[in-house]
This record gives sequence, C-alpha cells and structure tokens, in this order.
Amino acid sequence: MSISSNWTVRRLSGALGAEVTGVDVTAPTPELIDGIRALLNEHQVIFLPGQSPSPDAHVAFGRHFGKLEGHPNLEADSSLPPEIFQLKASRGGVADEWHTDLTFQEQPSIMSILHMVTCPDVGGDTMWTSLYEAYDGLSEPMKDMLEGLTALHDALPHNRPEQMAVHPVVRVHPDTGQKALYVNEHFTRRIVELNAEESEALLRHLTNWVKHPRFTVRYKWTLGTIGIWDNRCTQHFVLNDFEGERIIQRVTVMGDEVAGARPAQWKPWVREGRLSATSRHDRQLYFYLKSKNKLGS
Repeated sequence: MSISSNWTVRRLSGALGAEVTGVDVTAPTPELIDGIRALLNEHQVIFLPGQSPSPDAHVAFGRHFGKLEGHPNLEADSSLPPEIFQLKASRGGVADEWHTDLTFQEQPSIMSILHMVTCPDVGGDTMWTSLYEAYDGLSEPMKDMLEGLTALHDALPHNRPEQMAVHPVVRVHPDTGQKALYVNEHFTRRIVELNAEESEALLRHLTNWVKHPRFTVRYKWTLGTIGIWDNRCTQHFVLNDFEGERIIQRVTVMGDEVAGARPAQWKPWVREGRLSATSRHDRQLYFYLKSKNKLGS
C-alpha cells in the first residue's frame, strides 16, 4: 500500500512510533483509511497532530476500522456519544501502569484512537513499547517455553475480578504475521500452566522486560493530536508527572481474535491435596477453571 504523497511521515524511535502530517481525519476516504492501516502495521503507533475533530467526527473516523464500544467498566459522559470514553485528570490520576487495553475480555481491543482535547504544558506524556521487539529480544529457550503457555487476565484494576479471559503468552498478529509477547502488569494475573510461585517469577520478569528503553517510544502531546495504536502488539503507560487539566477522548475498536503462536503444550495447573493458607494464590485461576468446567472430577 503506497502512502499519499501529501503525507509526511517522521519516525520517532528505532522500535516503533511515527508522526504523520498532511492527514485530515474529518474527511476519511478509502485511500486514507488504507494508508492509516498500512502505517499502523509498520509503526504500531502513529500520531496525527493538529486534528481536533468533533466527538461525532471522531466516532465516524473510528468506525472505518471496526466495531466501536465504550469502556465496559468506567463511567461514560452522557454529553458525549456512547462510543467515546473520556478521562479527565489533574495532578496525575491516569493510567500509570503498563498495559494493553481490555485484555481481560475474550475478544479484546484491536486498536485505540485517542484525541488529546486538553493537555498540560509540561508532563503527561505517554510511552508505548513494542511487543514485537520484546519477543524478538528473548532467548530461544525462553521463546520456546513461552509459546506453549497461556495467561489469565482479569479486570481487578476496575474492581471487576469476575471478568476474566485466557490468552496465549505469545500471539501472532493477524495482519503482519509477527509474534508478540502478550502479557501486561495491569491485567495479567497468572500463567495458567504454572504454579503460583513459578507464575509470579515469570510474570515479574516478562512485565519488567517489556519496559526496556530500547523497545519504547515517548510522545509529548499537543492540543488536538490524534494518537492511534495497535493493541495487538503494543503496551502503553501515561507519565503521572503533570499539574493542570489533561482531557482525553478515546474510541476503542473491538473484536480482536487472539491467535497463539502454537497451542498450549500443558494442562492448566491445579493444586493437589487439601487446601491451605497459600491456596489464596490460586483463587483466581480456580474460579476461572471452574467457570469453564476445566477442573475435572
């Protein structure tokens, strides 16, 4: 797919990210949408400064990429279209933990499209990390083990621990065919096939690994910028270092089908024998397996 000659594309880091000018999201054509998709597959997160679409135009633009849904657990603003999730913050109070959007759902978010409505002069930047680069940087024995594992994700940060899904630890992007490391510190609770202590150690390593500076890009927002990121191959993190109002409006494209690099190679771990004080570490996995009738007789 060729990019319009009127567009200027500036890469922002070696791992991921590009800023694109010459685009008007309020006048989307099939060629523009195809160009955005191609840039997103190449750069994973792109920024379109100087857009400032109305809420209706924002929603209309997002619909070109798929089904939109508001946030499943956070309160909506009744003055906005239901597809828009708005977050207002001052003196911090934002998503300052690395995460991929809505991985606690069976079909999580494909992509997110954010409009920076108001931003502080200093601080409140957002960082993204490339889950392709994070996977590629692992040793071959680690890759081999991880490709045979799955992980339990839940909405505990939203006070909804009953909302759970299991996804492969290593997934394959449906468009690029690349492998990505698909666990995050915000929503991922447990490696399904490992016991609690093994899972804790491995998840701590992996969720710290994706933060390595060489996998990341940091973006300083300006008023009216549109940011678009692919949730199938990135995580993001908001720096909680600002004072002054910061307002974002986001639409979320839903319907991801998470395909693993290969099927899980082992059965879910189930504690044997009598329960004890340490059984609390297995509680969430127990409830998930019970809900799916996978505990056996």
